[in-house]
Amino acid sequence: MKMFNIMLVIIFIFIIGNLIFVSKHKHLLIILLSLEFMVLSIFLFMLLIMMYMNYNMYMLMVFLVFAVCEGALGLSILVSMIRTHGNDYFQSFNLL
Repeated sequence: MKMFNIMLVIIFIFIIGNLIFVSKHKHLLIILLSLEFMVLSIFLFMLLIMMYMNYNMYMLMVFLVFAVCEGALGLSILVSMIRTHGNDYFQSFNLL
């Protein structure tokens, strides 16, 4: 029963991250934070499953490395966008 409650909390965290990602699409910083929130929920889900099945935790380390790379890439895009356009609004960012 305890694992089921933890699973519900993790699913709730993931759904909240998705709702923030969909509803707050004007600012790049909020989008990046919601993506990190979803990555955290996926990490917790993988941790729970791997602890339940008694697997090695090496895959979690690989997942964290990719999550850090994704965060650093998003932060560099945010910094370059603020330097060129002065803000992080998507309306001022022209893709063409």
